[in-house]
Amino acid sequence: MVQTGLERILAGEQMPALHGKRIGLLANHTAVDSHFRHAIDLFASDPHIDLRVLFGPEHGLRGDAQDMIAVASDRDRRTGLPVVSLYGSDEVSLSPRQEHLADLDAVVYDIQDVGARYYTFLWTMVLAMRACARAGVGFVVLDRPNPVAGEAIEGGPIAPGYQSFVGLCSVPNRHGMTAAEMARWVCARESLDVDLTVVAMAGWKRSMYYEDTGLAWVMPSPNMPTRDTALVYPGMCLVEGTELSEGRGTTRPFELAGAPFVDSEVLAGLLEKEELPGVRFRPHTFTPMFQKHAGRQCGGVQIHVTEPRRFRPYRTGVAFLRAVNQRWPEAFAWRERAYEFVADVPAIDLLAGSPSLRGGIESGATVDELAAAWTEFEAEFAAERAAYLLYQ
Repeated sequence: MVQTGLERILAGEQMPALHGKRIGLLANHTAVDSHFRHAIDLFASDPHIDLRVLFGPEHGLRGDAQDMIAVASDRDRRTGLPVVSLYGSDEVSLSPRQEHLADLDAVVYDIQDVGARYYTFLWTMVLAMRACARAGVGFVVLDRPNPVAGEAIEGGPIAPGYQSFVGLCSVPNRHGMTAAEMARWVCARESLDVDLTVVAMAGWKRSMYYEDTGLAWVMPSPNMPTRDTALVYPGMCLVEGTELSEGRGTTRPFELAGAPFVDSEVLAGLLEKEELPGVRFRPHTFTPMFQKHAGRQCGGVQIHVTEPRRFRPYRTGVAFLRAVNQRWPEAFAWRERAYEFVADVPAIDLLAGSPSLRGGIESGATVDELAAAWTEFEAEFAAERAAYLLYQ
């Protein structure tokens, strides 16, 4: 079984790096060991660690808040420690303030990621690293698996002016890195003057999907219930940039997607014709209980991944948007409401990294033509990231 960074530090690997230090812990409910003991409790009970403050990402320290819901700062009921929310009502709240760090020697990061650029936990880590660099505070990353493995890379760059909390740095939509690898890459890329310590996993290989790790799946956020969700998310999160339902409010978010105007049989047929690798599309009707189209019957598909190693989630998500846009152009709509604190750029452009995907879909480009736009960047990023990878 894979040993996470938390497991290794508890076993003595680099634990002296925390001994006698005033520590802030940036974590959520996923920061557990193989016995489901939480890092908060483990650190708070260690007489050699001076745990001073807790930091919580989007969805909150305990992971109960829905997406894009502001979380207030509070106190932890179990330990009485102050909890600083790093997902409040404005962009300023996304970074620790200097007063939050003034009494610390280091911030420890331990959160399970899902391997997609849009998932905000990595960017919370990056913002915290930048803040620690300014404050002269060390930063420690306890690594965890990338649940969609670390080999395949998919997606294009982020164009200047399109950085946001779903992409602060230009990485592919499926980046194939772990949190510790991303921290090493960002630290070097931005020349951050921060004392960075990474505690790598033991036993993880780049070819591993989450089911290969032997670890229990603790859902990282309310709409990431299963490993299957994580597998489709690098592509189907693009649906958030439209007024289609991405399946939130159902038991299978991101695997289900559609809208009231969609004919399930027609959509499934269109997607099957694309002959996308490692996936099949089953016509399905669903009724979301909350969020988009709540209480309304939606036609759509369920995505069934048949061969995870061949499956290309980003290409699949793009094909889904293209099919609905081409078949129901009068009803299809891009999201125009504010998205992740940005009101003046369409959400789909933030998710895709530029207007090119939206423009290509609207102009009738094929899936192959759309995919050709990001192939060169994938190769460039693969070469750039190589020096910062920790696992074979």
